[in-house]
Amino acid sequence: MRTPDDAMVVQQEQQLTPQQVEALMPYGSDLSLETGDLLFDENAAVDSFYVVLQGTVNISRLAGAEEIPLVSHGAGEFTGGLAVLTGKRSIHRARAATPARVLEIDSETFRRVAVELPDAGDVFVSGLARRMRQTQRTFRQQEKLAALGKLSAGLAHELNNPASAAKRASEELGGAVLAAQLAALEHDERFEPGERDALLAVRRETAAATVSLDPLSMNDAEEGLAEWLDEHGVEEAWELAPALAAAGIEAEHLDALAGVLGGGSLAAGLGWLATTIELVGLTDELSTSAGRISDLVGAMKEYTFMDRAATGEVDVIPGLENTLTILGHKLEGVTVQREYEEDLPQVPGNGGELNQVWTNLVDNAADAVDGRGKITVRAYTQTGRLVVEVVDDGPGIPHEDQTRVFEPFFTTKEVGAGIGLGLDVTRRIVGAHGGEVFVRSEMGETRFTVKLPAGNSRNGG
Repeated sequence: MRTPDDAMVVQQEQQLTPQQVEALMPYGSDLSLETGDLLFDENAAVDSFYVVLQGTVNISRLAGAEEIPLVSHGAGEFTGGLAVLTGKRSIHRARAATPARVLEIDSETFRRVAVELPDAGDVFVSGLARRMRQTQRTFRQQEKLAALGKLSAGLAHELNNPASAAKRASEELGGAVLAAQLAALEHDERFEPGERDALLAVRRETAAATVSLDPLSMNDAEEGLAEWLDEHGVEEAWELAPALAAAGIEAEHLDALAGVLGGGSLAAGLGWLATTIELVGLTDELSTSAGRISDLVGAMKEYTFMDRAATGEVDVIPGLENTLTILGHKLEGVTVQREYEEDLPQVPGNGGELNQVWTNLVDNAADAVDGRGKITVRAYTQTGRLVVEVVDDGPGIPHEDQTRVFEPFFTTKEVGAGIGLGLDVTRRIVGAHGGEVFVRSEMGETRFTVKLPAGNSRNGG
């Protein structure tokens, strides 16, 4: 890891001495820049090498409509060399941060400097070599990210087909299992017709019921059924009770069955009932899990705009919904409230980038509520703009930190829990889309508000 002292040494190695700058003066032209003047940008080939004589020149990269600052050059430092050597356009832009003087050396003359002024040439070569390595590392990282994106797209495509097939097969399996169990009951000579009817009636009643008990209540229900089974001489009571309780069967159901089924038939009938419930439940769980995979793959494809152009008219509602789906594991135990205005206008921009904004905001809200509480996601229009709000009822952000949350590397999370780039990225993306993002926080309510220019087309409400 590079320390601040290491960075200072590197900066000094890339800086010309006053004597070297003086020796370079006959090789170039002295340019004067006012604050905000562009020295060069990414729209034209750079054919000159520049040495800062006075003031400060900022190097930045254009991201949408926003300039992302990268580095500042002061007196004795230089820029433009990589573009001159490669003969290509610069990937950055240089803008005067203060009134400045810059020495411009054209590309032909620049090539003579290394021979005629070897001391200055050494500084140029070492500095340019280091910047070239940094640029190559950046390009390699971008290539890795692009390759990862292609791999993810291929993986999503390959997962979708077997997941869909598994969901269909599990649904058919559930029907086949139930049919086999019903056929087995029909031909089971241990039961009289009236006993079979009683078992089928309980199965139908519990199949239509929805059971939603917390773990403590479910444990109590299992214990109650196990005691009833023990009292009535049913063996393996503790094995049968969980399946019966999960289906919502209560002591009243068992009393009714005991009144119809004889002593020998009761244990066999409850065994058949528990087995049927368990088998059908397993196939339902399999179907639900396979469906969850399909839903996640579909959400990921929509989230990344895998099958369509990323830039265009964007409907924010599917983006918000896909984000909530993908972050579902972090929202367990959290009440998520949606408040979407009907017939919302679309937003011109990059759908994938906007989804990154929603992800950062919802992810932060999920961290704030920590598995409990409520998160509200709103989308509505206001004076020609589309507004998205993510509100949580967590502990809030201290007042003195609210003005800094969008700064790079600033975080209110514990060490190791965050690096402080999510909201900086959010600010940049929203700014590049011509929008604004705000935060307002107090104990019990933190509200992030994103305002984006609305497009002309509207979504069907």
